[in-house]
This record gives sequence, C-alpha cells and structure tokens, in this order.
Amino acid sequence: MKAISYARYGGPEVLELGEVRDPKVGPDSVLVKVRAAAVNPVDWKCREGYLDSILDAVFPVIPGWDVSGVVVRPGVAVAEYAEGDEVIGYVREDFLSRGTFAEYVAAPVRTLARKPRTLSFEEAAGLPLAGLTAYQTLHKVLRIGRGETVLVHAAAGGVGSLAVQLAVHAGARVIGTASERNHGFVRELGGEPVSYGDGLADRVRELAPDGVDAVFDTVGGEALAVSAALLAEKGRLASIADPEVVKHGGQYYFVRPDHEDLTRLTELAEEGAISVHVSRTFPLERTADAHRASQEGRTRGKIVVTVE
Repeated sequence: MKAISYARYGGPEVLELGEVRDPKVGPDSVLVKVRAAAVNPVDWKCREGYLDSILDAVFPVIPGWDVSGVVVRPGVAVAEYAEGDEVIGYVREDFLSRGTFAEYVAAPVRTLARKPRTLSFEEAAGLPLAGLTAYQTLHKVLRIGRGETVLVHAAAGGVGSLAVQLAVHAGARVIGTASERNHGFVRELGGEPVSYGDGLADRVRELAPDGVDAVFDTVGGEALAVSAALLAEKGRLASIADPEVVKHGGQYYFVRPDHEDLTRLTELAEEGAISVHVSRTFPLERTADAHRASQEGRTRGKIVVTVE
C-alpha cells in the first residue's frame, strides 16, 4: 500500500511517500480503508523526536493517529463492525510505527466508533483526538458544571474550538483566548473572545471579576501563571500542553483512546451540538506541507490529509 513514512527523526523533509507492506489485522482489530486523516501538533512533535522518552519509534514510522474511513475486513474476534461500516478512530498505540497517513490502517476496536452521519469524512477525521482531548479534560479532569465560567486558551484551534462547544453544551459560560481575526469564529462557537498578549489577565477580569471556575490550557508557558492567577476560589486548572502546570496547582493530561467517549462525541455531532471546522486539506503526497502548516501554529480548526 501507499503510505507516508519517516526513517529518522527530523523536519517535514524526512516524510516520504512510498510503498510499504499491508498491515496485518489482529483478532481485535479491523482493517480500515483510510478516507481522511487529521494532522495534530503531536504528529510533528513525534516526527521530531520530542516524545521519544515515552514512545519508542519502530522505524520506518507511519505518522498519524486520527482517521476516518471504511471497514474493509474485521478481525476474527470482532463482532462490532462489518465490511462497509464507516468509522472514526484515535488509533494510538504505545509505540510509533503503524499510523494513519496511509491507504489502510489496522485499528483496534477499542480506538474506534461509528462515523457521525452528519459529518463528511474530512470533518470526521478531525474529531477523534481533538474531541477526546477536549471531552476528557473538561469532564474527567476539570469536571465542569452548569453555570460555571471556563477559560479556554487557543479557542479557535482544533482542541480549543471543540472545547468551547463542549463546555457551552454542558451549560458553562466560556471565555476563549484567540487572535483578533478569530474573534468572530469564537463567538460563532458560543464563546466570548479575548485577545492574547500583554494585559490578558485584565481583559479576562473585565468579563469575570470574581475569577473563572476552570481553565483549559492548550498552549503552556506564560499562560499557566496568568491562568492560575485568574482562578476563583476552588478553581481548577488543567493543561494538555505543559507538564509545568503542576507547579501552578493544576493537572497535566494526555488523552487516551476510549470507545465510549468517542461514541458520545459522535452522538453530539449528530445532534448538532458540536461541529468540526476544517481549514485546509492536502492530498496524501503533500503530507509534509500539511505538517508545515500545522507547525505554523495559526490554524483555525483542523488540517486534514485526504487519501484516494
């Protein structure tokens, strides 16, 4: 099959399109014909070796964890899916090797859910990792409640935009940091936008004089100290970007595959409670350009690679 792979850590130039062996389908997996695979910041961080301390790389590595596609063949122990079923998945293993930027991927059923009927394959590919990250952080770490005020950093990004929608659906008031060009987009999602940069704390306090009940950080660094200072009494802080959050009394969270959570996201998408904004698409052979666009860090919503 055709796939994007890299034989060593490095920049986007190490990504190559070529023929690799077809994946074997284990008893608890299904073979998925990939229709689209979303790009996430973790993809280029893995490619550059930043996650080498927690994830072994078995070279050559096919990158990518997000997928939407069609089941071609279920494993011998699989009763949940049949040939022709449309699925989405956060197909992550505990090592780097068999990713989703390929014509086919063997996906464990624990990583999959039915594709939302209301989303295109491109939109659906952007839901698993970003949606699970937002859903699990909001509901299992921050445990937001109706009537609370939540601050979401990078509210126009892939994770942030879904976090805004999920928090609004949960009955929370959402303040979201974003560049001025994305303020209208954040409002469309149901959030109240504020600009990044100097004076951020004052701008947030103007909207929430008594502080915020929870902060969802997706950027790390200086945002953590500002976020901690904005918390109301018993406020909670979580970051998916910077483990240093624990020094500010918060919690670091790394998303995990979960069939039930992903199924819930599918339901919310079909109810119209959440949507996925795809800003750009690239064909498989231009995956390196998709990585470059992701590394620029200014993407509204998701970047997606399509597979013929």
